[in-house]
Amino acid sequence: MDKNLTYPCALEQLKEDGDLWRRSLMRQCKFLNNIVEQDHRRMKRLVRPGLGSGGLQTARITVAGYEAMAMIRKRQVRKVGGRDMRARATCMDELFQAAA
Repeated sequence: MDKNLTYPCALEQLKEDGDLWRRSLMRQCKFLNNIVEQDHRRMKRLVRPGLGSGGLQTARITVAGYEAMAMIRKRQVRKVGGRDMRARATCMDELFQAAA
């Protein structure tokens, strides 16, 4: 969480209501939200040209594909080469054949 003043009060309220574990800790960093925003900035740039993609289901599938490719590129998926295009293509072929 960033250092917004409302977070400590909200955290205490969640603990009192039982929605959050009493021993949970709040770690604050002044610019922590910027890390999340940096990750989403790329996604916004990719999605913008396809805004007229039709229905919600089509958009959901497209964005999921963008996110999956980003995870592969950042090596967050095991057994898939991060920058190895052949390994990525093989992985995507296997995924699409499993879905078909």
